[in-house]
Amino acid sequence: MSEPSVSEQEQLVDDLHIQRCEQSRINEVNLDDPGFGDHFSDHMLSIKYEHGDWQVPEIIPFGDFSISPANATLHYGQTVFEGMKAFHGEDGSIRIFRMQDHLERLNRSCKRMCIPKLDTGILQEALKTLIKMDRNWVPTQHGNSLYIRPLAFAADANLGVAPAKTYQLLIMTSPVGAYYDEGFDPVSLTTTKEYIRSAKGGSGFAKTACNYGPTLLPAKKAHEDGYTQVIWLDAKERRYIEEVGTMNLFFKIDGQLYTPSLNGTILGGITRDSVIKLAQRAEVPVYEQPLAIDQVFDAAREGTLEEAFGSGTAAVISPIGSITHDGDKIMTNKDQIGPFAQQMFDTITAIQYGKQDDPYNWTTTV
Repeated sequence: MSEPSVSEQEQLVDDLHIQRCEQSRINEVNLDDPGFGDHFSDHMLSIKYEHGDWQVPEIIPFGDFSISPANATLHYGQTVFEGMKAFHGEDGSIRIFRMQDHLERLNRSCKRMCIPKLDTGILQEALKTLIKMDRNWVPTQHGNSLYIRPLAFAADANLGVAPAKTYQLLIMTSPVGAYYDEGFDPVSLTTTKEYIRSAKGGSGFAKTACNYGPTLLPAKKAHEDGYTQVIWLDAKERRYIEEVGTMNLFFKIDGQLYTPSLNGTILGGITRDSVIKLAQRAEVPVYEQPLAIDQVFDAAREGTLEEAFGSGTAAVISPIGSITHDGDKIMTNKDQIGPFAQQMFDTITAIQYGKQDDPYNWTTTV
């Protein structure tokens, strides 16, 4: 079906149905120390897909809802999600970081999982309305933000293995602080040759549940061994670096920045793209290419590995203090955050909070 015209989009948003909660729960939450993903704002956005079309958006109170035990998503995992953030600027305005890019990636994930395409224009306007309604939930303390979680899933109650005919999109929001327990301290990572995250031809590039559930056991084992997370290697040779389950990876070697190329098995991170563009703007050479774990260890031994860090919506920039592989361990920048990683963190967060010019128009003001 053809996408709605601009006037049709405006009409759908104008028709948006709003049901306000009877009593706000905001006084139950410490917005200066909210944790991560533990508390949810008063309202959520809901859009149903029925009769071949996404219906008029609704904003309803956040809360539980009933679902059939035969729901197709529970059985076959036909679901995708996204993660973006809104920030309370020093000027009092609320800024959503790279909203359009996140919604476009949501549609790429939808396509891979046979979920009908969403109209990003309608979603943007409906999401801005949701954020305006719950703007008091956006933490004012620097370092905290409002996490935005879109979720689309099959709504059919049917046990046949086939794409569903009905779907639901929900967008919930949650005030959050630091993602990792370490905060901004360097994390420790380890490889594994026993498990893989994704393989070519699979769904590694999509944000879908089936990419995350299988990583919980190896991550649990890594944590029990004293590591923060697992560095995933390629499924074929167990040689090339791919990503950490919650972050893309960067290595600064001899003045140049390296990151694994997107080959269908790696999630194309929005923060990853932000780092690449800002590094290029700072005239730091950036190479997106296959990167073997042995190359990183060789660079560490030769003294040319300057920094290693991860990037992602949740953590923004997370410095890597050590990497363990095949019983060997390297330290990066003496287990301290490096100056370039610090520069990237400072620049991205300054743009997010409106403290610095936004050269790429990444933020949307609500």
